[in-house]
Amino acid sequence: MAEIKVLCSGAFRPAYEVLAPRFESMTQHKIATAWGGSVAGAPTSIPDRLTRGEPADLVIMAGAELDKLIAIGRIAAGSRVDLAGSGIGVAVPAGSPKPDIGSADGLRRSLLQAKSVAHSTSASGIYIKGLLQRLGVTPVLGERIRPVEGEPVGRVVARGEAEIGFQQMSELLPVRGIEIVGPLPPEIQEITMFSAGLAAAASEPDAAGALVAYLTSPDAAATIRQSGMEPA
Repeated sequence: MAEIKVLCSGAFRPAYEVLAPRFESMTQHKIATAWGGSVAGAPTSIPDRLTRGEPADLVIMAGAELDKLIAIGRIAAGSRVDLAGSGIGVAVPAGSPKPDIGSADGLRRSLLQAKSVAHSTSASGIYIKGLLQRLGVTPVLGERIRPVEGEPVGRVVARGEAEIGFQQMSELLPVRGIEIVGPLPPEIQEITMFSAGLAAAASEPDAAGALVAYLTSPDAAATIRQSGMEPA
């Protein structure tokens, strides 16, 4: 029996919190999990945790950011395994009018009318920041754009601190007090692949590998879909 130390991104959390206990009961391994964003720069982010020397056996995060950690030797080369793809959703406070997000033009008009817009500072937020610039709304919105760090965007929306919020669908679905308008329109949607990789300094690589095998098994696929992601 081993204790597997996992650093996991919030986007995969809803599925992971169902699947990890199943794996523990099947194998008798124990899992200790810490949560963090995929993008470096926040104290709780996965890259920053690894830079500080926080022990880990397995990392689950946005694949593009995982590749950066592989390149600098923090994640074992050749260990990346794709788990699930996630699209970005749009949410408003429960009971609020739903903005038009049926097209890029409709979304642009809705954003220009919004009093406040929130996005994360992790993978989805980086994309949304660029999208707002491409739609030409950033100069108009200015300080009405709120980057959210350290908590789900949905909670900010639920408190009424943002009229429109953007985050991975899997991170919006569990939040109470919001209504999900839907995913971004296809022509401007961004699917982020979330992947697992073995830490270069893993003390339990075999047990961590067994966890990855379970997360990519047919048994896990239905739970991943229910969480708002699509199995790789």
